[in-house]
Amino acid sequence: MDVDEARQIRSSAELNVGDEIEAWHNGKLFHRGPVTQTVTGVDLFWILDARTGTRRLIDAEALVILRPAGPGPASTPSPAPVRAASQPSHMPLFQAPSLVG
Repeated sequence: MDVDEARQIRSSAELNVGDEIEAWHNGKLFHRGPVTQTVTGVDLFWILDARTGTRRLIDAEALVILRPAGPGPASTPSPAPVRAASQPSHMPLFQAPSLVG
């Protein structure tokens, strides 16, 4: 089974208030956020869009609805190495020549 198939929601009946969803169309993420209300009879539901903070009506038949991917394996990025300046500045900033005049 494909990962996206396991995450895919085919009907608003599969959703509960508070569930996080992503709404995709043509391979682009259109909306993401928690479900605020469902209307299972017509397969519609509302979310609070995380990007805009507005309430959005989502049509489960017109968009691909997915549960967000869980966090991947914990990988802590290695900190960037700290390098000392190779040469000290020859002129301190407060003595730099003026750009005016």
